[in-house]
Amino acid sequence: MLQATHKSFALTIAPFAFVVLWATGFVVSKLLAGHVAPVWFLGIRFPLAMAFMLAVALWQKAPWPSPQLAFHASVTGVFMHALYLCPFYWAVSNGMPAGVIALVTGLQPLFTAFLAVPMLKERVEPKHWLGLIIGITGVGLVLLPKLSFALIGGITPLTISLAVFGTLSIAFGTVYQKKFASGIPLSTGGVWQYAGAGVTALIITAIIGDYQFDFSLQAWAAMGWAVIVLSVFTILLLLWLINQGAVSKLASMNFLVPGVTALMTYLWFGETLLPVQLCGMAICACAVLVVNRAARAPLIR
Repeated sequence: MLQATHKSFALTIAPFAFVVLWATGFVVSKLLAGHVAPVWFLGIRFPLAMAFMLAVALWQKAPWPSPQLAFHASVTGVFMHALYLCPFYWAVSNGMPAGVIALVTGLQPLFTAFLAVPMLKERVEPKHWLGLIIGITGVGLVLLPKLSFALIGGITPLTISLAVFGTLSIAFGTVYQKKFASGIPLSTGGVWQYAGAGVTALIITAIIGDYQFDFSLQAWAAMGWAVIVLSVFTILLLLWLINQGAVSKLASMNFLVPGVTALMTYLWFGETLLPVQLCGMAICACAVLVVNRAARAPLIR
């Protein structure tokens, strides 16, 4: 009886812990600004995460996917990790507030629902259209008050485009995984995902040519947190919650991530939002909640 009580308590607390831990990923992107080149940071992070995930896979003695499934897992990693994180890390390092970009990427369920139509032959419900309209309205309220038409530095057309591109990438990767790479154990699948993501991040780094890493305590702390806590522990926590049947609860709580991120960046970096932007964030939360309740789709990042 006592064990069942502890398990019930853990299932109640774990989704909130997941949301808080996931939100710290946006804080890390802000923390490393000026210390590590953002894409180079990911070029180092992904191979390290792959090594940790490999250790977990060997410890679990998890089965390895076939070559075909390994390829699909690698492609999934390219979109869900590299092409998702590289744009938004670069945008944050060039002045876009982490709380704002968390809001844009938090609209992933909206994009996922619409991408599932051509890829998975799913039907768009009226609530999806309602969520899209509400979400666009909310994002507009957040972005427009501080929109600048400079090339870089803050909320600009370039950083907004990168945020949208990253969100579309993770949405596409989510649907791609569901169609081509479902059923792969998370640990061994994660090895191949991080392999694909690492190669992609290193290629982008070579193209950009920025290898800054000042070896400061802040840089190493950000790297350690990103690899061990975000790329390994948080993903394994997600796996445990999925195995415990808490997927729908996680999906419903996805709308909390932007607000938690905004609070963290305010306390840590002093990032502030105007009242109209806070209103827009609340509207976006409603949009995501509408879509999640309509679809009950898994939260996959």
